[in-house]
Amino acid sequence: MKIALVQMNTKQDKEKNIKDIKNFIDEAAGNGAELVSLPEYCTYLGKDEDKSKHAELIPDGETFKLLSNLAKKHSIFIHVGSILEEYSEDKSYNTSFMVNPDGDMIGKYRKIHLFDIEIEGISKYMESNSIINGESPQIVDLPIGKAGLSICYDMRFPELYRGYALEGAKVLFIPAAFTRYTGMLHWELILRARAVENQCFVIAAGQFGENLPGKECYGSSMVVDPWGVVISRASEGTGVIYANLDMSLVEKARTSIPSLQNRKPEYYKDLTK
Repeated sequence: MKIALVQMNTKQDKEKNIKDIKNFIDEAAGNGAELVSLPEYCTYLGKDEDKSKHAELIPDGETFKLLSNLAKKHSIFIHVGSILEEYSEDKSYNTSFMVNPDGDMIGKYRKIHLFDIEIEGISKYMESNSIINGESPQIVDLPIGKAGLSICYDMRFPELYRGYALEGAKVLFIPAAFTRYTGMLHWELILRARAVENQCFVIAAGQFGENLPGKECYGSSMVVDPWGVVISRASEGTGVIYANLDMSLVEKARTSIPSLQNRKPEYYKDLTK
């Protein structure tokens, strides 16, 4: 499958962001992409107190309807890294979903792990101020196999992805709006680790650049193969990158180094509670 990852610099003009999304998808489909993956918070990235104003119903909101029509028009899959989904007057879900070529939603995932961190003297983020966490993992069926959905900070919790792999996932989606500071240190390291330890492809579309004063995203959207090799990477700026997923690499990795089969959970199950 030929896939495309969209790297964006989403800000506070939702109308412009949605227009950019349409243009990027049209571009990717025109270049033969069969699946297009968008980053986290692709329609709006701004102040916490304004997020709920831009939340939508899924699948009844404008963004889903647009992407459903684009999926049908181009006969492609569209993976939405995340948009704000309505929950209450002051909080929203951070929600990812997959649309198939018939325009139907085949899976929806609400971010489980919220980005509440403080790095002394550098940055502080409290996603839980404006977002309510989800409670359920989500696997979707694609022509190339099962794929597990996740969002950004989830990547630091390997048990989620091990669960996906044990349920048969061969692809892991990790869209993000990763901060520049932590991105320089951890982004590629963790993505490659999730790929190697689960012997899956990792698809990670990201946000790039400043969205608010002092708030900057790392970018470096990438695709990692089951051996941990980065097979496609975005440069600085916005745009579309491409990769061809050779699913035989998953089976070769799992046959050559059968680590998933060699697990001994009966010996360490008490450590995983």
